[in-house]
Amino acid sequence: MSHLALVPIYFDDRGPLVDPLVRRLEQTIGLPVRIQRPWFDPEECFDASRGQYRSTLLLERLLTAPPDGAARRLGITSVDLFIPILTFVFGEAQLDGTAAVVSTHRLSPEMYGLPPDSELLAARIEKEAIHEVGHTLGLVHCLDGACVMHASTYVEEIDLKEVTFCPLCRRVVSHAGSRATRGR
Repeated sequence: MSHLALVPIYFDDRGPLVDPLVRRLEQTIGLPVRIQRPWFDPEECFDASRGQYRSTLLLERLLTAPPDGAARRLGITSVDLFIPILTFVFGEAQLDGTAAVVSTHRLSPEMYGLPPDSELLAARIEKEAIHEVGHTLGLVHCLDGACVMHASTYVEEIDLKEVTFCPLCRRVVSHAGSRATRGR
């Protein structure tokens, strides 16, 4: 049976963020989620000149997974991610593909000089994870400001979004989910 593989990269898979994230992903995406250990060395993706990790290289590594029936792979990490044209990214995904990666690094309130807030961090990571998996299902950025697929350049924009798809995006996800279970 196909599933979504959640791959913790420098991330505690037993921490308080993972169980709620797994439940939210299963509920929203409609695929069972299984934790899968990384099979690659994430240090290959580190850019010493920037002190960050290249999210595109992490995506490439996620695509090299041994066959295991996963329809999608979502890397979750606590390291700072970037693509060369941007200072940082919250995540990146392969559009209409099988891999995505998200980082909690810039989602944490402490990053902005605020006190720790585990509920806020959990809500942000759920939104970003669903957003990036949505891209793998073929969704592009949505104009509906409340939709989880709305683009977010700043963390405050993530806070304004819902953790769910708008009706239009939900229809696309439903269609993609039925396609994934039948096999492309």
